[in-house]
Amino acid sequence: MSNILPTPAPMQPQSRAFDLKSRLDWGEPALTIIDVRPTSEFNQSHIQGAISLPAESLVARAPETLETNRDIYIYSDSEEETATAAAQLREAGYNSVSELIGGLAAWKAVGYPVEVINRVAG
Repeated sequence: MSNILPTPAPMQPQSRAFDLKSRLDWGEPALTIIDVRPTSEFNQSHIQGAISLPAESLVARAPETLETNRDIYIYSDSEEETATAAAQLREAGYNSVSELIGGLAAWKAVGYPVEVINRVAG
């Protein structure tokens, strides 16, 4: 039986929304998507399946959440913040980190799925 979806290209230091979506569609589970924006922005809307690790606590919280050999896709609202967060993870020993070019805006622009966490302020 042949695979209908082509094998995704190897992970690069920077990825387009299409690159990440093709890996998800292919069914490759060995990856983590990290949203480094503030939690309040994550709750408003984020890439489906992403986890929230805000930039200011990223490196401190990474060891409890991430394996160093796992493929990690990281994004924020700005290319600078994304690049800084990715560099911090690489310096902390995470070898497979890719910056999602355009972040959530690029993901939404092509109509890929997002999640919203509805929280009641208390």
